[in-house]
Amino acid sequence: MHKNLEIIKKYEKQPKIIKNLYSENEIKKFINLYNELPITTHNKKQSVIKKRWLLNYSKELEELFCKRLKNEIGDFKMDNLKTDEGNEIYGLFQESYNPIGLHIDGGFNHEDQIYKQSLIPLTPVGSTVIFKNRFYGNSTNFTIDKEELKIKKLNYGQNIRSSDHIGMFGNKPFDEKIHSKYLAHEKIENLVGLEVELIYEWEIGSMLIFDRTNMHCSSSIIEGKKLGLTTFTKK
Repeated sequence: MHKNLEIIKKYEKQPKIIKNLYSENEIKKFINLYNELPITTHNKKQSVIKKRWLLNYSKELEELFCKRLKNEIGDFKMDNLKTDEGNEIYGLFQESYNPIGLHIDGGFNHEDQIYKQSLIPLTPVGSTVIFKNRFYGNSTNFTIDKEELKIKKLNYGQNIRSSDHIGMFGNKPFDEKIHSKYLAHEKIENLVGLEVELIYEWEIGSMLIFDRTNMHCSSSIIEGKKLGLTTFTKK
């Protein structure tokens, strides 16, 4: 549980979508940056390739991104994992072939005052489901899978596995129509008590901003693969 809960809650707002924030040429620059970066993780089980946005690969994009994000959320500090050499990174590119399950990106230090996270789609097909439900712990994958819950030995930067969300928000069954259309990759029993706040349909040039306490996941809508850039901030 985060220590600065009252301050964290004070800054919470509804998710927002900023349309036409990036031009076609700027999106191409992000994709070129992704292609230049070394692979950080290739998780074959989840079918996802992750690349850290390392500093000084593109000073132009660093300045552009920070300026536009500040215009939307005000002052912030980046809150990212560090490289093995201890250097901070700007964000995480994820090339996904399968949808990512229910989780929060609360960080790995409960003393931090976590703030907002952003998502920039770099491919046109995909969607992200944001729930009204919030969780105030460190980065966590929510699951009822017994084998997943057995995983206790985590590497640096890996999310805790937990089923603590079950019963936390009541026992109302999840909406079957939404589950069938967007969340077929998730067991509906894992979504008990959850209520959707926003389904962000990916659109090139737009950006999604939401609180790091919002539970969320990918939708099951993928055509081959999807690529996006996620960043995390704190105060």
